[in-house]
Amino acid sequence: MASSTLICDSEPWKDLQAHVDDINKTHLRDLMNDTNRCQSMMVEFDGILLDYSRQRANLDTLNKLFNLAEAARVKEKINRMFNGEHINSTENRSVLHVALRAPRDAVINSDGKNVVPEVWHVLDKIRDFSERVRSGAWVGATGKTLKDVVAIGIGGSFLGPLFVHTALQAEAEAIECARGRQLRFLANVDPIDVARNITGLNPETTLVVVVSKTFTTAETMLNARTMREWISSALGPQAVAKHMVAVSTNLKLVEQFGIDPNNAFAFWDWVGGRYSVCSAVGVLPLSLQYGFSIVEKFLKGASSVDQHFFSAPFEKNIPVLLGLLSVWNVSFLGYPARAILPYSQALEKLAPHIQQVSMESNGKGVSIDGVPLPYQTGEIDFGEPGTNGQHSFYQLIHQGRVIPCDFIGVVKSQQPIYLKDEVVSNHDELMSNFFAQPDALAYGKTPEQLQKENVPEHLVSHKTFSGNRPSLSILLPSLNAYNIGQLLAIYEHRVAVQGFVWCINSFDQWGVELGKSLATQIRKQLHASRKKKESVEGFNFSTKMLITRYLKASADVPSDPSTLLPNI
Repeated sequence: MASSTLICDSEPWKDLQAHVDDINKTHLRDLMNDTNRCQSMMVEFDGILLDYSRQRANLDTLNKLFNLAEAARVKEKINRMFNGEHINSTENRSVLHVALRAPRDAVINSDGKNVVPEVWHVLDKIRDFSERVRSGAWVGATGKTLKDVVAIGIGGSFLGPLFVHTALQAEAEAIECARGRQLRFLANVDPIDVARNITGLNPETTLVVVVSKTFTTAETMLNARTMREWISSALGPQAVAKHMVAVSTNLKLVEQFGIDPNNAFAFWDWVGGRYSVCSAVGVLPLSLQYGFSIVEKFLKGASSVDQHFFSAPFEKNIPVLLGLLSVWNVSFLGYPARAILPYSQALEKLAPHIQQVSMESNGKGVSIDGVPLPYQTGEIDFGEPGTNGQHSFYQLIHQGRVIPCDFIGVVKSQQPIYLKDEVVSNHDELMSNFFAQPDALAYGKTPEQLQKENVPEHLVSHKTFSGNRPSLSILLPSLNAYNIGQLLAIYEHRVAVQGFVWCINSFDQWGVELGKSLATQIRKQLHASRKKKESVEGFNFSTKMLITRYLKASADVPSDPSTLLPNI
């Protein structure tokens, strides 16, 4: 296809549009009766089982989706990504988060240079530094061991590392490696987040990791200055160099801030923020908490899926299948949302991370060539762990809007519990729901079934479930660092596949810029109004009234305050 031609003009796209009528004539109850179909819709790789038989699709659908992938040149785009070509064309950058977890002897080029040695130089530096901190060879200004870490960052510098940290907290090996240590994440510029993060911490035993590529991100740097003041007010300004390190590429600003540039850990322009958890952004704080050996297993899990994504044929390629099915659900069946439903409390931060990976990547309105799109891209992602979500929003999923669901289960619990005389263990109870919910969504319950159960006639319509609601199931063997890395990479590549099919740039995020630039104007106004009592000017009526009301109601804020830190 020519670059100006949209994928919706291709014959495979039109073929899928026509195919929707065929699928609408079929209920999942009937599709699930086809054993051969169901068997063909199960894929295994490296201990992971994907079952997508409860998607509203048949084998013909899959063939048509593969034709669409060919028309969109998905394989070519995957190869271009792994080859380091500048597929992020609006920023003229490679997209090489796969290089962050590549084996030491791999060759992955960007601009004609193998970047893997640079990656491992930083990883080795993190290994050395984290081991010195954990062993007590590196101590704080007063000679005490640094056992507590506060990582400051927002967006991609926060959500991914928090997901991995939360997933590891109850894992047996990770617990042992983290004994006596704690890791906290400070993201929100809201002072309450600062207060919560420093509560119970001693500056003498705290190390702060400031994560900002440019060292200019407004929220991150204000929080960093706040934590610098917290440390220096207790231990003196000279203590900052012992208690603060950076993940950044701007060594000049790092040094001006008071952090030794030797204690700055690099990452690169070819790493997008939401894809950066495998860089120093995530590896440094996670290594400080759990040790580098645990984090290296996480990287190996992600790398395993990277190679699968790169080399497996599409009909057995888990990220490709997931991406194509998402395109089918969004662009052809018209489902705008997706629920991410891990049946593991350890994965409670998976959905918030994937919200950013997916919605910031694919929430685009123009093609990669800048042509306005006549079709919708992206999904509204949300989710909660089961069984919590069942008692929250599953009512809407079962009897309200149709929302395709990702069910994620784990064979072996991180923390098994067995009670004498119980019918099943706690984990079996959890997994009973994991296995039941997809069938409930697929099959539903008919009025005839309810009448046979002697349900009162006036309640039949209320208790009827239409079914025919698509889902897929991902079953992991366990939830250790390796499996967590696998899961992360599956979702990252799924998002890329969707973007490749839709012919959008999944690796820029211009949509976050406008609000930030408008906030700069308001920041200047608040400063002028507080300091110089200037009236609010230059805004529309509504914004002017809101700001004026805010300033009036918070008039007790001093115009030239002395430093005040939270006190909880």
